[in-house]
Amino acid sequence: MRTFLLCSLSLLLCTCAPAPKEAEDTETETAAAEFTGEWEVLFDGTSVEKWRGYNQAEFPTHGWRVENGELMVEHSGMEEAGSGGDIITREKFGDFELELEFALTDTSNSGILYLVQEVPETPIWHSAPEYQLLDDETYKVTYPELTSSQLTGANYDMHAQTVNHSKPIGEWNQARILKKGKHVEHWLNGNLVISYELHDEDWKARYAKSKFAEYPTYASAEEGHLGLQDHGHLCRFRNVRVRRN
Repeated sequence: MRTFLLCSLSLLLCTCAPAPKEAEDTETETAAAEFTGEWEVLFDGTSVEKWRGYNQAEFPTHGWRVENGELMVEHSGMEEAGSGGDIITREKFGDFELELEFALTDTSNSGILYLVQEVPETPIWHSAPEYQLLDDETYKVTYPELTSSQLTGANYDMHAQTVNHSKPIGEWNQARILKKGKHVEHWLNGNLVISYELHDEDWKARYAKSKFAEYPTYASAEEGHLGLQDHGHLCRFRNVRVRRN
């Protein structure tokens, strides 16, 4: 009888025990996918009316062009930045789901930025997390010191790409970024590349070791503009759309 009672008590305790933390984490990680708002087209293949230059009133007059239904940042031969400059949405976004297609060319280097804050005479990346776009294989050979946090799909210099889900150079890829509260996800061609929580202890440790540590504006706001980077390399975009929660 004593053995039976002990077993019964043990079973009762196991049944009533709270769910393990892993289950709570899983629920948090999938919550960002629950976006139900209407899609808003940010680039329809012809018009750039929803965009303007970073720290500029209007869209750049050179360095970017629309051709064959694509928005292109032109190759300028410059190492650090192109002649047109980065572009941002006219509107700001807090919680959002962003989708777009991009096609890289040989030596492409660009990025998709979010939570952008406009600070006069300050580069866009001082404030904005970046979904990196890169010709990974070429840059790995050219720059052996390149890290996984500087490859396509990574949160630049913060969260690393562990598997390269990119399609061959010249083919179209789909990028997806979700932000809900503090939770952020980067997706590439239907694959979750990274998932992180803004300003948690892990984020703070990465930030302290990153190139952004000296810039207090980095990821500091709850909402901001979306942006596309002009790094002086040809990169093509199409089917750009966003929706709010």
